[in-house]
Amino acid sequence: MIVKIKKLNENAVIPSYAKKGDAGMDLTATSYEYDENHKNHIYGTGLAIEIPEGYVGLVFPRSSNRKTSAYLTNHVGIIDSGYRGEIMLTFKDRDALMIDMQPYAIGDRIGQIMILPYPQIVFTEVETLSSSERGTGGHGSTGS
Repeated sequence: MIVKIKKLNENAVIPSYAKKGDAGMDLTATSYEYDENHKNHIYGTGLAIEIPEGYVGLVFPRSSNRKTSAYLTNHVGIIDSGYRGEIMLTFKDRDALMIDMQPYAIGDRIGQIMILPYPQIVFTEVETLSSSERGTGGHGSTGS
């Protein structure tokens, strides 16, 4: 599948698969700002993409994120097919002592993107739902 991508600055790195079989492509930081009001680290990738209709871009942290005290504020970012702005990642610190320390440097790989198809859903309101083995069991209902 071909997806149009635009570099918004000359330092932007076009995502690619690192190894055969990889599902996600790395996103690289090209800018950084600290939002003092919300205590957030905001990174720009210098990239904008044109995701085809019927697809969504999902932005995840990289597994190496465990080496930092930061987490993505929305945990999984959603890029809709109509969005044409810069792909940004916003992190918050788990550790209050690390709040003003930048978790990544410009040029670091800060996240991954996957582009996947999704179905168009139409909900139908009903009075009852069919039964299932699990039923209404929620949080922890299947054991530990």
